[in-house]
Amino acid sequence: MTNWQVQEAKSRFSELVERVQSEGPQTITRHGAARAVLLSVADYQALKAQRPDFKAHLLGGPKLDDFNIPRDGDIGRPVEL
Repeated sequence: MTNWQVQEAKSRFSELVERVQSEGPQTITRHGAARAVLLSVADYQALKAQRPDFKAHLLGGPKLDDFNIPRDGDIGRPVEL
């Protein structure tokens, strides 16, 4: 992955896009810290396809059909009102 400073990425944006297609994701930095990553559409769609939606996430959890909590037989003490 190649690092590009923000100013360089702005001035050479067409080249940046071409390198994303040929070399893969490109990192854009500001003051030496990574701030963004430019991906190809194919890479983005592949990442997005791997992530389950919220409903699938909830339904994919552990099955609780046999989950049983033993209850105490104590019914409490009598209370006068």
